Amino acid sequence: MTEHSLFGNYRIILASTSPRRIELIKQIGIKAEIIPSDFEENLPKSSFPTPADYVIATAEGKACKVFSENTDAVVIGADTVVVIDNKILEKPSDAQCAHTMLSRLSGRIHHLVTGVCICYQDIKHTFHVQTEVKLIDLSPDLIDWYIGTGEPFDKAGGYGTRGKGAILVDRIAGCPFSMMGLPLQKLHSELSRILG
Repeated sequence: MTEHSLFGNYRIILASTSPRRIELIKQIGIKAEIIPSDFEENLPKSSFPTPADYVIATAEGKACKVFSENTDAVVIGADTVVVIDNKILEKPSDAQCAHTMLSRLSGRIHHLVTGVCICYQDIKHTFHVQTEVKLIDLSPDLIDWYIGTGEPFDKAGGYGTRGKGAILVDRIAGCPFSMMGLPLQKLHSELSRILG
């Protein structure tokens, strides 16, 4: 039986090096080329009205940079941030920073916001998906243990749900794939609409 790929008549590029995004796009049967974007992810967060505006602008920057050199393709760019009290949390720079972040998130509802940009021909389409997450109450010992695993340091907000950090999560409301970096159902519906 031959493998049937979604949107197989199009050259599709994922402008990302994220292993999670690469895995997710393969999961739904899209054969995408992986071309990392060299867009500098240093937009001034304070100049955007909302975290969603920031994450969309970053996704757009990534996608447009790759599309400028691959105008025959459909290019997908994405970016995800963790937001609490309307403030974006970066990846922690060290153990103390990770401890501060996790203590702040402990027992509280926060949001993961993923922005996506699709470039195709003269179309530049953006959207975002927000997922609500609540962590359990984290004891200092649990936070120290989790930091000791090394997982927090390449994760926005200082935690991830795919590895050991799964035990920190009390509940999720919304798209779980958006939390991993690519809202699959929304991406599929938007590509279907754009590509017909």
